[in-house]
Amino acid sequence: MVPTSPLLDTAALKKGLHTKKFGQKIFSFETIDSTNNCAKALAGCWAEEGTLVLSEEQTAGRGRLGRTWQAAPNENLTFSLILRPNLPAEAMNLLPLYAAVAVAEAVEKTTGIAVECKWPNDLLIQNKKAAGILLEGSLKEDKVDFVVIGIGLNVNQTTFPPDLKGRATSLRLESGREVERAGLLRAILRSLEAHYFTIMKQGFHAILPLWLSRTRMINKQITVSQDGATLSGVVTGLSPEGALIVRTNGAEKTLYAGDVSIVEL
Repeated sequence: MVPTSPLLDTAALKKGLHTKKFGQKIFSFETIDSTNNCAKALAGCWAEEGTLVLSEEQTAGRGRLGRTWQAAPNENLTFSLILRPNLPAEAMNLLPLYAAVAVAEAVEKTTGIAVECKWPNDLLIQNKKAAGILLEGSLKEDKVDFVVIGIGLNVNQTTFPPDLKGRATSLRLESGREVERAGLLRAILRSLEAHYFTIMKQGFHAILPLWLSRTRMINKQITVSQDGATLSGVVTGLSPEGALIVRTNGAEKTLYAGDVSIVEL
């Protein structure tokens, strides 16, 4: 009989978690097509807010813009969380920013590694991607019905495919030591819940200064690929809805999506 991965031992995970909602209900898998797919199905059947879906391996893990999320099994964290925030549809872009801040904070507290936020959904360490966030949701009458936040975090992986070499990293590579994943996941869930409760009271716009304090994109030259076109400009800030504001050709343009590259001068 194959022993259960310590990460998938839900009883052990809940010990020391100390959250009110997040992670109190857990669905764990050795292998699944996509944790986001499973979480969306559960959310559609009225799974409660804070329900967690995690897996050691995804056979069809997804990133943004239809990309594949590649993560070595038994070395990383791939999970999805169901939220039911009281938000209008136009505020959906704030949720990846909230998740990025919460995960970055938990990683820093757990490992001591400085983490940078990159719009719209990446976490960087030393200019290399360490985590990605995929937001998928359902709307009802122009309000958010539910949101699934999928998070892939490179934890103990030390080798990457050729197309990711030099562009991806992990906590183990940056710290020089193996990171205990269950403890890190607990820290992330606590951080996600604490920030969620705070910004539900204060308003989701309260996440903007926290995200801005963790990025180096402001006043940087960038290129953005969107719908087959490329735009170049300088980032001037974020809109109240979490969109990227770029000055290009003497005018400001507000971007709600796109593949962003920072131009290193």
